[in-house]
Amino acid sequence: MKSTFILAVLLITFSGCSHKNAFSNFQMSKEQELSASSFQSSKIKSGEQVDGIFSAIYLNEVYPKSFTQNEYFYIHLYLKEDREMYNPNSLDELKLKVKLNKNLPIKIKELERENQFSNLIKVENRWTKYYLVSFDKQDGNLSLVLENDLSFSDALVYQKDEQ
Repeated sequence: MKSTFILAVLLITFSGCSHKNAFSNFQMSKEQELSASSFQSSKIKSGEQVDGIFSAIYLNEVYPKSFTQNEYFYIHLYLKEDREMYNPNSLDELKLKVKLNKNLPIKIKELERENQFSNLIKVENRWTKYYLVSFDKQDGNLSLVLENDLSFSDALVYQKDEQ
């Protein structure tokens, strides 16, 4: 009788939890799902040393109705040393340059930690800088890299949907 009671309590306890799991309350918007599939990262290296992390989301995939004129990327940049990204309006060659298919951007805007794209990927800390980067329209696959004379990242490759 005692073992039957213990068995019944265990069955009730475990059967009450069986239909729920960690994902039952996990819901993402369509934009968050698209950004999760578009999010890519690469180490920034100088030789064998890792200097930081370069991450990007291809916004044309996430917001195809809003971003149509150029190629837009939401970039997360974490660096061990405080360095700035190259601005196309200045002539500082030592700064890190982001390139799309070997072309420099037409516009770079540094964003606050909390910005209109923060909801896409929750990767935030006080050391990361966030940028909205725009390039001229490109055909074919997109290869995004971050580099200067001393450091480089692996290419983040995006497949464009041909319409």
